[in-house]
Amino acid sequence: MTHANTALTALALILSAGAVQGETLRFGYAQNATPTVEAMETFARLVEEKTGGDVTVQFFPDGQLGGEREMVEMVQGGALDMTKVSGGLLESFAPIYGVFPMPYLFDDQDHFYRVMDDAAIMDPIYQSTADLGFTGLTYYNSGARNFYTVKTPVETVDDLKGLKIRVLQSPTAIRMTELLGATPVAMGQAEVYTSLQQGVLDGAENNEFALTIARHAEVAKHYSTDGHSRIPDILLIGTAAMERLTEEQRTAVAEAARESTEFHKSVWDAAVEEAAAQSRDEFGVTFHQPDIAPFRDAVAPMYDELDADKQAVASAIRDAGVN
Repeated sequence: MTHANTALTALALILSAGAVQGETLRFGYAQNATPTVEAMETFARLVEEKTGGDVTVQFFPDGQLGGEREMVEMVQGGALDMTKVSGGLLESFAPIYGVFPMPYLFDDQDHFYRVMDDAAIMDPIYQSTADLGFTGLTYYNSGARNFYTVKTPVETVDDLKGLKIRVLQSPTAIRMTELLGATPVAMGQAEVYTSLQQGVLDGAENNEFALTIARHAEVAKHYSTDGHSRIPDILLIGTAAMERLTEEQRTAVAEAARESTEFHKSVWDAAVEEAAAQSRDEFGVTFHQPDIAPFRDAVAPMYDELDADKQAVASAIRDAGVN
């Protein structure tokens, strides 16, 4: 399907939702892990409850309106009201989001949650796209990104040398992979399975759900828990959509967003464990736990390369990790 036909199909889907009475928030998203889908559905239910049914959410799931970038652009243009995308993607819209793909920024999940729940750190980041027509409402955990490979287990930095590794379409992810000695290949998620299968790629990097939901475990048999990045998913809402709502409705939407994040936290860990177990038991994936100190050392120059704004945010994030 051409880009033009995709756009026409998306427009027809959105217009068909316009017949719903009351205020309807049109929400598009790509394919996601079950906990995240459940969190977005929880958000929708809470919005309806908190507004007495005056505001409802109409979903366009699983990429039927296009990829994440296309949906952000649709929110910018007002054709879509909401979307949920990777914070890594948002780097190309607001440079400050480029902090999140930085390697080994967070010590662990608890550190990640402390930072993401800190309004002093996050509110300026959420508002950084306000002049582009959208802002962030909340975040969802997207787990730790780890390297996984078809044949060669990654147990040391040297194991990455010469491997072709799929990365996010992010300058930060590309630079990290280069410093670790691998060859970064930026491509969309939809192409990864076939590229691994055909030898175009030696591996990729993502959370455990890539093994099960995208079924990469069928072709990639080694998963190394180096945890090089924890990039949040960001729930976005268009400025035009917010302006359609009353002050009380805006408050309800904001509350529903925060509560959906708390729900997401409550179900995330068990789902990750289940995905890892399925990968081992059903697909025969071997999990490796490398010493990450040499990995940290290899990518340390990236922090010196940050501009002043990103360095300030990275420092605040690192400080939040000190107990």
